[in-house]
Amino acid sequence: MGSKSLLLAPLHAVQLATGTSSFKDNAIIGSPALNRHGLHVKRINLADRIARSRRRRLTRWLSKKHRDAYEDNGFVLIENVLPDEVFRALSEEVEASVFEAREMKQGDTVTRFITLSPAVLRRTPQLETFVNGDLFQGLMRYVGAGNIDPLVTLHTVLTTLGKGRPDPQQTFHSDTFHSTAKSWFFLRDVAVEDGPFSYVPGSHRLTKARLEWEYEQSLTAASSPIHPHSRGSFRASGDELAAMGHPTFVSFPVPANSLVVADTHGFHARRPSTRPSTRLAVYGSLRVGPFMPFAGPDIFDLPGLKNRKAQMLDWMRCAEAKVLRKKESQPIVGWLRPGDPAVR
Repeated sequence: MGSKSLLLAPLHAVQLATGTSSFKDNAIIGSPALNRHGLHVKRINLADRIARSRRRRLTRWLSKKHRDAYEDNGFVLIENVLPDEVFRALSEEVEASVFEAREMKQGDTVTRFITLSPAVLRRTPQLETFVNGDLFQGLMRYVGAGNIDPLVTLHTVLTTLGKGRPDPQQTFHSDTFHSTAKSWFFLRDVAVEDGPFSYVPGSHRLTKARLEWEYEQSLTAASSPIHPHSRGSFRASGDELAAMGHPTFVSFPVPANSLVVADTHGFHARRPSTRPSTRLAVYGSLRVGPFMPFAGPDIFDLPGLKNRKAQMLDWMRCAEAKVLRKKESQPIVGWLRPGDPAVR
């Protein structure tokens, strides 16, 4: 162990009890010797047991039908979420408004994020009603195994074929070692040609085959040349998924007014687009500390703090970039409509 690793050893030890997942950046989490003795597998198993315990206390948030869909598949798909006239009003409200936008470029894909702060939601009352409604909140909290306010943005995925490297989100991957929830409430139709979200059904469960695969990955992840893999967002090939008992995946070419909520500990990907495309959705993310025994309550459910998570994350990223004197990964690109062409 080098001098830098020795200096950081106390911090790395503390991070074992958090959601830290990077094998490359944490000498303890990434230690082949410790992982040969099962460190990574023990963290996964403990996080899974705690998440299932928290989820049992959240069943009131959604129907048995939706709970069963999650348990079977790892995701919930609902079409025709809102009555036609309500959805039309929400869609027109969003499409016609101008927002301060951020963009992230990955290969030939630009993802635009519009932070839904309390001030923005006050200007878009139909959107506010949906975001704070029982269906969206309940699904996010149950799948994410935490009674906490999700982080919510408007999310536009703009793909321009042949410009830049391939999109890294097109490889099937697990976001991290524990349950997390992501959702998309689609405001436009998504066709097969547009590169829809795809998921490997049942891959959220910790089967014997999944744990064996995780064990093997943990031995070499720290030195992987694939940056996300080395940081704990493991990539899996089709053959590896089949060996884990998952020979197929499902894609979600869906009509507008459809909601998908998925546990992104399961394997998922954005399928390749076969044409330039624009996907527009209300995007939600919920990630709870994997070893927290309690499902809630959440300070961000209090008046004055609710719906501020995405805004606070923006502030933190901006401050970090200034302190480290580096470029932001999602810089502000101006005031735009959600469906405008990409700036970056």
